[in-house]
Amino acid sequence: MSWQEEVEQIRRRRELARAQGGAEGVARQHAKGRLTVRERIALLLDAGTFREEGPIAGGNELDDEGKLTGFTPGNFVLGTGRIAGRLCVAGGEDFTLQGGSPNVAGLRKSVYAEELACRLRVPLVRLHEGGGGSVSGAGGKQGGAPDRQGGAPDSHGGAPTGDAVYQLPRFASVARSLGMVPVATAALGPVAGLPASRLVASHFSVMTREGSQVLTAGPAVVERALGEQLTKEELGGAHIHTRNGVVDNAADDEADALAQIRRFLGYLPQNVWEPAPVQRSGDPRDRQAEALLSIVPRDRRRIYDMRRVLGHVLDEDSFFETGRHFGPGLIVGLARLDGQPCGIIANDCRHYAGAMTAAGAQKVVRLIELCETFHLPIVTFVDEPGFMIGLEAERAATIRYGTAAVLRAAGCRVPWATVIVRRVFGVAGAAHFGPDAYVLAWPSAEQGALPVEGGVAVAFGREIAAAPDPEARRRELEEALAARQSPFPRAESFAVHDLIDPRETRPALCEWVARIQPLLPHLLGPAGFPYRP
Repeated sequence: MSWQEEVEQIRRRRELARAQGGAEGVARQHAKGRLTVRERIALLLDAGTFREEGPIAGGNELDDEGKLTGFTPGNFVLGTGRIAGRLCVAGGEDFTLQGGSPNVAGLRKSVYAEELACRLRVPLVRLHEGGGGSVSGAGGKQGGAPDRQGGAPDSHGGAPTGDAVYQLPRFASVARSLGMVPVATAALGPVAGLPASRLVASHFSVMTREGSQVLTAGPAVVERALGEQLTKEELGGAHIHTRNGVVDNAADDEADALAQIRRFLGYLPQNVWEPAPVQRSGDPRDRQAEALLSIVPRDRRRIYDMRRVLGHVLDEDSFFETGRHFGPGLIVGLARLDGQPCGIIANDCRHYAGAMTAAGAQKVVRLIELCETFHLPIVTFVDEPGFMIGLEAERAATIRYGTAAVLRAAGCRVPWATVIVRRVFGVAGAAHFGPDAYVLAWPSAEQGALPVEGGVAVAFGREIAAAPDPEARRRELEEALAARQSPFPRAESFAVHDLIDPRETRPALCEWVARIQPLLPHLLGPAGFPYRP
């Protein structure tokens, strides 16, 4: 009367599932320099914490006596585990089976990943490697049960993965998760179709510099449709997608990619109903870096390193930058001030003089929406000459994307602090101030409708052209107007909250963080807008 026979079948299926695509499939994966999905999950999570969901989901082959003769596991491995002690959901395609193209069980498990993260209210990590659907549908020799979203199985036992109506429930759960829990993703090999779409539908994405590609469609489809002969790397390598905003960061290898995900999640709460984790900081709140006194050149035409400014002000080694190669005139990322996670926006005058391009504006919008979703304070370090100008800027629709950044800042609910490091000019300057921003200015601060150079060219064009020495007259006018842009009158009229010694920046911001701490619990809950990847 024992159930030992059935228990043995469970054990056997688990054993076969752990074998993934078999020894040969695993060997091929390793030969490419890539880990298997199970190895990736083990590297991502705290040791020994992974609890798999649906470990025996898949398709079986039985003989005439009903005994198991073969088993194809679902090619999406999914479960819960812990990162730095905090629970999360993690999963990814198994490339050793069908190149990661989803079979029925794998597809259902991938959809369940978002559902499970939302039910548990914990972060979701997706480790992508594989293609989307195929012309034969969600194949594999698996049972022909109807799909739970209502789709009829095709001849291979699964609903067609590319069917537009069939996609809707999946993306509804993706959209829901983005508004509830942190979602971080990695491309760790070729990623195409549906997995590529899910990769970018996240709060943070990373891809390895070598061996990973993100593709709307692969080389064969591109050649057949457009006649273009390109490799996967030429179509969608890291050198393309870290510069066009598709993927946030590049990683040296898989271990680095997973470490970046762990670090990113460390700044965020488990869900929108919880506060972000404040860590005890060993960096003194009253630290004053002497280098800040001279870091901004007195010559307005000279550049400096804004990342050095951030390093001297933020908690030591806490700045986690995202999207460095996309819209490089703007710097965005996460950091801590006295242990409190914050969103950071800054201008990099080494690219386009720090002007806001269309790409830079998109980066700013994403950072603001991330902070609004998870209730992180925002701190901006401003050296903004205005929106980028010229033909290419007009073609890129800079004014549209820039205005979107300004409006997103204007509607921001989270606490906001602004440090005017050097320039704030034009409409673009408004993207650096929340509605109730706490504003500090350095002695190097300049503000106005236009940069001095542009203003002089517009207002005194005829006078300059008529002068005996036009260039000398231009410089004279520029220097005279620049001298009038002293920050002292603005501080004296209380147009800024304080004009400070640059060395006082960290103590002032840490004090601000302490003041706004009681406000953060009142912001908890879903944001009033959908997060847009």
